[in-house]
Amino acid sequence: MKPIPNLRRMLAVLLLTIAVLLNCGGCTEPDPAATLAVTTTASVSISSLEITNCERAVLEIGSFYQLETNVPAELTDELEWSASNDSATVDGNGKVAAVSEGKVAVTVRMGELSDSVLFEIIEPAPDIPDSTEREEFYGDYEPAASNAEAALRSEQGLISGSITVPDQVPDVSDYQPSADGKLIRNSKAYFLDENTYVVVNAYGEEVLRVYRAGGYITLEEVAAYVYAFGDVPANYVSDKKTEPEDSIWGEYLRLNHTKFSGNTSKYPYEPELPNISGCGGDLTYYEIDIGTTGNDCDPQYTPNIYNNGQSITRGAARIVYARFDADGDKIVDPDEKYVFYTYNHYNDFQEYLNYFGGWGEMFGNITGGGTISSKYNYNPTPYVETVVAALHKRVQVTAVVYWDFRKDPFGIAA
Repeated sequence: MKPIPNLRRMLAVLLLTIAVLLNCGGCTEPDPAATLAVTTTASVSISSLEITNCERAVLEIGSFYQLETNVPAELTDELEWSASNDSATVDGNGKVAAVSEGKVAVTVRMGELSDSVLFEIIEPAPDIPDSTEREEFYGDYEPAASNAEAALRSEQGLISGSITVPDQVPDVSDYQPSADGKLIRNSKAYFLDENTYVVVNAYGEEVLRVYRAGGYITLEEVAAYVYAFGDVPANYVSDKKTEPEDSIWGEYLRLNHTKFSGNTSKYPYEPELPNISGCGGDLTYYEIDIGTTGNDCDPQYTPNIYNNGQSITRGAARIVYARFDADGDKIVDPDEKYVFYTYNHYNDFQEYLNYFGGWGEMFGNITGGGTISSKYNYNPTPYVETVVAALHKRVQVTAVVYWDFRKDPFGIAA
């Protein structure tokens, strides 16, 4: 006669329990080194507890994932779920909800048995527009109108400022304030809030705004961004070999955010920038590319478009700026906020004066009559000092009335 199934199962459990007790040696507390544990409920038992679907170790914020175990359906009510921190939550059924960035361990327990899996919670991947959507976006283009809009655009690889690729030579303002025979470098910072910087003209009138985390390509906007935030726009990467197809920015990708040596012993045609660490000073300078429409002053660089959407020709135009002080801190002192532009590969520089069209007098090797990038025939002129002060507001006269007091003392004729 065949054994009764339930009786046979209960007999097996009983024998297994006796074996565990004998292995424990009569101890009253569980042995942490025990390799076998048994949980029984009525006629159902398990000897190990495992999360069986842990192949997804990364979750995006806002997503969910249902964990499963090897526990029979009859025992799932006895499972206890927990998360190690607030990066995720888990309900009584093992459903994980990703909440914030970080790493979190999700654990399931049943009596003395337990198992855990580790999740990394990340920001959700941006919803990248396809080529048709990009064409529509740029076909009816307007610059971003707020920091929130700029940040959202950057997540999708979309520009926040002007999309007109700049010429290599900067447009200098017709009026440039001066004091004591020197051009004024505007000391006033025009922040609406910590993420919004207003770019003014030489008269102190608003021209445009740049937003932290926005993407920018024009010389004026990038220079203002660097001056205001001490960092680079969102469409810049440090790797000089990145291709447009490797980035969500496509043709608006810009390269090179690296330390500028300023070593005039190695490069004697370069002029010495103010207080630069490469010549024993206290300020560490960095450089970035400015993608212009070509180069007609240096035979080492061909006059190609910087980024045509398929490949990048880096050219000779750079912004070089003082990024860190002697203590390694970001520079906030207006006296040390130096931003320069060179379009002939460090031979000559012009200082950004913190207003639209505010570009200082050119100084350097070609200015001094040297041969471009020559280590033998060079003559770099020194930095042209500026005065750090607030802009003067000049009154524009639109009409002139001449009045002869002797002929008309009361101004009646006027």
